Formats: sequence, C-alpha cells, structure tokens
Amino acid sequence: MNCLRIPLFVLIFFTRDGQSSWEEWWTYDGISGPGFWGLINPQWGLCSKGRRQSPVDIQADKLLFDPRLRPLHIDKHKISGTLANTGQSLVLRVDQDSKHHVNISGGPLAYRYQLQEGYIHYGTHDGHGSEHTVQGQTFPGEIQLYGFNAELYHNMSEAQHKAQGIVAISLMLQIGETPTPELRLITSVFNKVHHRGQATPIRQLSVRALLPETDHYMTYEGSTTHPGCWETTVWIIINKPIYITRQELYALRKLMQGSPETPKAPLGNNARPLQPLHHRTVRTNIDFFKAQGKNCPTMYRDMHYKANSWAENEIL
Repeated sequence: MNCLRIPLFVLIFFTRDGQSSWEEWWTYDGISGPGFWGLINPQWGLCSKGRRQSPVDIQADKLLFDPRLRPLHIDKHKISGTLANTGQSLVLRVDQDSKHHVNISGGPLAYRYQLQEGYIHYGTHDGHGSEHTVQGQTFPGEIQLYGFNAELYHNMSEAQHKAQGIVAISLMLQIGETPTPELRLITSVFNKVHHRGQATPIRQLSVRALLPETDHYMTYEGSTTHPGCWETTVWIIINKPIYITRQELYALRKLMQGSPETPKAPLGNNARPLQPLHHRTVRTNIDFFKAQGKNCPTMYRDMHYKANSWAENEIL
C-alpha cells in the first residue's frame, strides 16, 4: 500500500512556476531512490518495467567474441564545458555551440554520435562505486560518457526516445599512484563544486586522451542508468581502467548533496543497483582463443577485466 501512495505524494511537489520538478526530486536512496524512479514520474516507467536495463554485471564466461566489431573512434578535438554538482552526481555538460564537436563512431556503432555529457559515479569507500561490475566485483568509481545519434536526431532529448539514439562509454576508475593525466583537468576543480548547484568551467579536455590505451571493449544493448532509464543506449565498456589517486578520490568524496546552508549527505554512493540481463548478449572484440593460441570451444575464465586487482602495468 505504501508504494501505491508514493506517486500521489510526489504529485504535490512543484517548483515555483507550478511545474513538477522531476529532475530535482529523484535520489539514490529512500522513497525517491532507484526502486521508486518508475513511480515518481509516469514517463519513467521503464525504470520499473524495462527488460533492457543498465547497469549489468559482466560475466567473462558469457561473453561472445564478435570478429565484426571494429575499433572505437573518438575525434581528437578538445572539448570545453561545465562540471556541475546536481545533488545526485557530478555531471560534465559539453558546450554544444562549439565549432568542433567530438564525434564517436566505429566499434559496434552504425552511426556517428556526438558527445553530450559525462557522469561520475563513485562510492564513499573503495569497496563500491562503479555501476557496472565484472564478475560481481566493483571498482571505486566509473565515468560514463554519453553521446546522441547525430545522423538521425537533433539532440539528446530527441535521441533518448529513439532506436539507437544513445551511446554510453564506460571508463572504470581504479586507484593508482600515477593518475591518468587528462583526468586532472576534472579532479583539480572538485573544490569548486562542493555543494549542489555549484558549477565550474572545464577547458580543453581531450576525451581521446582520457581513454586508456586499449582497443578492447565489451558492448551490449541497455539503458541510461539515470531516469528515465531509456532503453535506447548502446553501452561500450572499455576493457582497462583509468587511474585516480587516493588524494583525488578523497577530494571527490568530500562533495555534498545539498547546498552550503543544508549540505545533507555526501554526494557519493550514486550507483544504480545491477539490473537483470534478461538473455541479452554481451559481445566483445577480445579474441580469447587467439590470445591463448588454442582453438578451444569455450573462453578462458582468466582472460578478463580484473576488478579491483589491476596493476598499472598489467595487460591482457
């Protein structure tokens, strides 16, 4: 009965102009958390009823090698944008009026996608933080880069409702003594987005330089991991982490959900729970057979992305 009353409670939550403030009200816990996203807003019904939801656990023995998968291509143009504390996540919004857009193509994609935004998910301690997991193991954090299909649609708002509308690139964050250099352009301004509603410019960020040096990835058909959980997303999970120092992670964990007057709780622990795979296939361009030098009918369990145990110089 309590679940049935929640939508009625939410309907009386309005902004000053009388419009429902869905984007401000949802959270990652309590009665406005992931279990209730589909009830908060009728347009977010997929969050409760969808069959192709994200994130998921990547299981090595169920990966399907697809020799048709191409290397992923990301334009070398540098981007500028705004890093904002929304109260739910840190969100990087790319300037869309820039002369040069960063396009994403290749990989499993049949179209050209334009980079739009990025989300940082992380935990308040090292044992959790990433949304996707590998063999049930989590990483301290995950950066997700979203782009929309610029060949078929005009913007993200339109594309998120359409077939093959969105691409999402997942970069796992691992703790290391030597951080990924390009990541410092983001971590160096954490102190400027300490509270909800605060934002700061990000200039001359190379997304290509942010990615690790590997062509290997896993891919599957899923959804956005924030409301309204649109099932129009092609996920590409890069098969190597990028690195953040403990000092940078400490600064990230100091960020708060609320305003300076009412800081509320820390911003972290902003990961949606794992969703059922529902018979979807997770494909990869990693040729396990070739790597082993054998023509075996099954993939080797030890040839996969190793969560929370990756050494900085380790390769497949």
